[in-house]
Amino acid sequence: MEEILKAIQEKDCKKLASLLYYKADELSEEELREVLEKAEKLALECRDYELYKLVVYYFLEFLDVDKVEEFEKLAEEEDTFEVKYHLADLYYLLGELEKALDLYRGLLEEETEKGNLENIAKVYYNMGLIHEELLEYEKALELMDKAEKALEELGKEEDVKQIRIYKAYITFEMGEIAKAKAELAELLSQNLDERLKSQIHLVFEEIFEDEDNYEAALHECLYAMLYGRDSEYFDVAFDALIDVVWQMMLEDRFEEIYNNIDMFARAFPEMKEFFEGVKAVALYKDGKIGREEVSDYITKIKDRRLLDLLEFLSEAEL
Repeated sequence: MEEILKAIQEKDCKKLASLLYYKADELSEEELREVLEKAEKLALECRDYELYKLVVYYFLEFLDVDKVEEFEKLAEEEDTFEVKYHLADLYYLLGELEKALDLYRGLLEEETEKGNLENIAKVYYNMGLIHEELLEYEKALELMDKAEKALEELGKEEDVKQIRIYKAYITFEMGEIAKAKAELAELLSQNLDERLKSQIHLVFEEIFEDEDNYEAALHECLYAMLYGRDSEYFDVAFDALIDVVWQMMLEDRFEEIYNNIDMFARAFPEMKEFFEGVKAVALYKDGKIGREEVSDYITKIKDRRLLDLLEFLSEAEL
């Protein structure tokens, strides 16, 4: 909460949008209302429509306050690419996929007339996301190819690599697992920043989890967290880890958990108590230690969110 309020005070809209995206669900209803009201004023003052989109989305999603019509009126008044682009993304977030596609098609026509390759690439990419959501994988890849081509013309190498990671993910979803792994491996052989490496390992994690190869999935979570450290991808990777451990708990694969979780305790000493707690729960479920020993580990955890997660994992059952 303090970090979010500080970003508002400093008028750091980009940081505030990132914090809201990853931490909104950690706030109480009262805290979230206070934050969103302040963030809304800031977004409109700075004309930051990415932030405004998130504010409108969270108002509706968590507080049942509908501000979508206000956004639509704003988009009509402003009539710029930026505001309409984020309105289309809001529709996507709300599950109104056809409305999003209609708006994106209009934007694509406008930006093609202007020859604005950067905006064209953005629209193609987001349309690809929607078709992937609709399980229309071939259409999604076609649109991603168009986005990639536009970005190549602009010389945006990092963005091209980002597109290729997502294309590999879609290839995996299509069932072409060997091809997806090969595409990811090719990308890993290139000069990448740590953010992109984290994303690649997250895709590998999903592949291995889909194959029920949980030990490999745990390793991929570790790599994704290490490369994602100090970025939003750390939280994404940590959530993926919790999903894997939850599934392993459900399937009584306790030994694999307690034989691998020390990696995380050593790699992230600031979360050592939490990972030791996860190990203790797995040992208890496997009949290796008693309930009192588990309690000893749990009392060491001070972070409320991590305590809740440990409780969540300990309740996993068939």
